[in-house]
Amino acid sequence: MRRALAWIAGGLGIAALLRLRRRSETLEAPAADPAAELRRKLAEARDAGDDRDEFDAAEGTPVDEVEAPRQSLEERRAAIHAKAQEALGEMDAPKEP
Repeated sequence: MRRALAWIAGGLGIAALLRLRRRSETLEAPAADPAAELRRKLAEARDAGDDRDEFDAAEGTPVDEVEAPRQSLEERRAAIHAKAQEALGEMDAPKEP
């Protein structure tokens, strides 16, 4: 009796696996041509136009017009060195429990 139940359970398991495999094969869509998809996306991007002016207007001052403070090379090096020394000091400081 146990052997018969084992055979039935095994047969049902195999049938379920085959059914799952068949279902997954039918659900898989055929692979689209990646080159054609890329061409389509590039064509859409070209047709979209340039909306940079609208974006900059919404943000305020355009990025191209923002002027960073001019520092000499030595001033930049000194600022970076000071930041690094500060970070090292924080790492070396004993931690309070």
